Amino acid sequence: QVQLVESGGGLVQPGGSLRLSCAASSVNYYVVGWFRQPPEHQREGVACLSLGDTSTHYANSVKGRFTISRDNAKNTVYLDMNDLRPEDTGVYFCAARSRRLDGSGWYFDVDWYDFWGQGTQVSVSS
Repeated sequence: QVQLVESGGGLVQPGGSLRLSCAASSVNYYVVGWFRQPPEHQREGVACLSLGDTSTHYANSVKGRFTISRDNAKNTVYLDMNDLRPEDTGVYFCAARSRRLDGSGWYFDVDWYDFWGQGTQVSVSS
């Protein structure tokens, strides 16, 4: 079991920045992902981090603006978001995959993950 708690959401003007945090209750996972769900849209992958080789992946819409990172001592994963746009608005979730990686599936598929946080709202508006 892995419990995930997100924090750091809020209201920000276009062009602004936010840092989201995802605190995990254990280290029993292989990959952590950040997803977002805009109003009346499906959940979509934003970024993910593999703990083994520390590789990262980003959605095209956030490349160059968002950065995912991890503080090993705190067992916390961060999502630094810069140059925020209104289309970045949504509920942001972190997710963890605890099943062993076997080369199947896709890291931005919601079903690929085993545990989810409760989400934190990000609103970008002037």
